[in-house]
Parts: sequence; structure tokens; C-alpha cells
Amino acid sequence: MFKRIPIVVTALLLMFMILAGCGPQATSPGSVLPKTRITDLEGREVEIPVPADKIVAIGPGALRLVCYVNGADKVVGIENVEKQKPTGKPYLLANPELTSKPVIGPGGPDSTPDAEKLASVQPDVIFVASLVDRGHADELQAKTNIPVVVLSYGKLAPFDEDVYKSLQLIGKITGNEKRAGEVVAYLKNCQQDLKARTKDIPEEKKPRVYVGALGMKGAHGIESTQAQYPPFVAINARNVADETGKRGSIMIDREKLLSWDPDIIFIDEAGLGLVQEDYKKNPQFYQSLKAVKTGQLYGQIPYNYYTTNIDTAIADAYYAGKVIYPEQFKDVDPAGKADDIYQFLLGKPVYDQMARDFGGFKKLSLTTP
Repeated sequence: MFKRIPIVVTALLLMFMILAGCGPQATSPGSVLPKTRITDLEGREVEIPVPADKIVAIGPGALRLVCYVNGADKVVGIENVEKQKPTGKPYLLANPELTSKPVIGPGGPDSTPDAEKLASVQPDVIFVASLVDRGHADELQAKTNIPVVVLSYGKLAPFDEDVYKSLQLIGKITGNEKRAGEVVAYLKNCQQDLKARTKDIPEEKKPRVYVGALGMKGAHGIESTQAQYPPFVAINARNVADETGKRGSIMIDREKLLSWDPDIIFIDEAGLGLVQEDYKKNPQFYQSLKAVKTGQLYGQIPYNYYTTNIDTAIADAYYAGKVIYPEQFKDVDPAGKADDIYQFLLGKPVYDQMARDFGGFKKLSLTTP
């Protein structure tokens, strides 16, 4: 009997050690995410759990940037404006499952974040673009007790340092730093390629171009344009609206367009219906334009849907380049290039859907749909 005691004791000791080894792991605080301090685009220092597993993105463009960095699977709620209006937003076409997520607020460029709904989905971090300044970001963070990280598109999207910094910040917080670096490199390569194709063309040899019917908090007619229009800037185009000395969205007088009389006119297809209706009422005005008389009227896919769809803006730049400088862009198939861009940034080629929704890259007629 005495010989058996050590065996029993040994067995009991082993069992105790196994149980003791399991016990602390079940209650260990080691499962709590480690934290790091980051500086957001408002210059705020924020302590974030990394990698964040549950995230939300609010305000114009925030969710888009998250999708570019492969963060869609971490999103636990979306704004109502995203759920109700996915048209024109490639990031939602590529990630339709996002529209089934819980609503975390109304959304929209002039909306107020809903602290209660944001807190209800218990995200590790709230990404926000455009809706808040430094003070309001601090206030939202205090109300929700959730880290708030402010992003920015800067003033020169799609190719803006603030866009690159925002992507890298999202990547760091979500554990997708490698992907963020790849996206930034891709955007910079697109910018370099577009400029390299056009940088040596003398100004006097460039056609004079105009883009009309640009969206600006809603659809507008041909008088709505943009000085320093990003797709034109990217290809060094000779935009007649730049002669105003302004930057950004502007409304011009019809007489101004007649005096400019550009060689080529692009129409934002979100406003094409308004232009066609106006043509029925004022055919003489349009028929007086050189571009209309010579058939130099082209459609652009709208990219201003909840701020800049960076992918579509770049695709528009390549299409505009193909139209304005056919020799320099002879190797580019605009639809194929658009799908290359969508595929890289979003993981899916969605040009066909965008073309079905708006018309796609093509010559336009003002007399037929």
C-alpha cells in the first residue's frame, strides 16, 4: 500500500498543476488589447487598443478609406445615409454586406454624430471625417467613452498627403499597415503615371476643356463646374474654369461658357438628365457651343458621392486623358483601367455597375437618353 501512495500523490499533483495552468488563462487580463498612442489628422493624441477588431466610420468618406485598407470586415455599424444610398459608391458595391449592419446615426455632410447609437455597437474606435473639429471630436469621445480618430481628405483629393496619412493611420489601428502602405504606393504611382504622360505637352497645343453638371450637394446643370478640377489637374489639362482664379465648385453664367467656347466638354452623368432637359428648352444655346457642334461632348462617371470616390476620380482622369490626349493614352482602355483601379482598391471590378447606373465612359448626345 505504501508503494501506491507516491503514485496517487503524483497523479493528484499533476491534476492540480493542469487545473492551475488552465485557471489563470481563463481570467487573464492578457486578452485585453494592448494600447498605443496615435496622433490623428486634427493633431489630437488618442490612446487606441490595437489591433482594433470592431470599428465604425462616420462622416463623408470615412467608410471608403476603411474599405481601401481591407477593414470592411471589422465594421460593426454604418450611417443611415450609407445604407439608404449606396448608388455611386463603389466601396458599397464591392462590400454590399455593409448595408445590413446596424444604423449608428443619420449621416450626411451636415449631420451630428449620434453618441448613443455609436456607443450601442461597442466599437473599439470611431473613425470620423469632415463632421467634427478638434473640440467636437473630444466631446464625442467623452460622451461615448470610445476613442475618436479624425481623418481628412485634405484639399487635393484624390492625391493629397492627408489622404495618405489617413490611410496609414487606419492601417496602423486595424493591424493592416502593410495594406495601407500598398494603397498609398498605388495612388502615388497613378499620380506619377498621369503626370508623366502629359507633362511635356506645350500649353498652346492642349485643347481647351470644360466639365459641367458637377454635383455640389445635389445635382446641377451645365453651369456647375469646378476650377482646379482634380481629374484635369492630374493630367495637366487646360481647364477654362481655371481662368476664374478660383478653386473648387463654382456656378458660372451661361454667357461665360459661350465666351470660353471650349474645344471639349465633359458632362458629369449625375447631372446629364438636367442638361438634356435644358437642351429641350434652350437648344440654340447648346448648338452655339463648338464642342456640341463638333461632337466633342463626353460623359464622366460622377465621383462626388459623400465626398471624393478616389477610385472613380482616378478612372475619370484616365478617361479624360484618353479623350484629350489620344496619342499619350493610346494604350489605355478606360473601362478596363477603371476596373483595374476598383479591383486593386476594393477587391472587385465594379465599372459595369457604375456604367449601368450612370452611363459610363462614352460620347454623349443631348437629344437621346
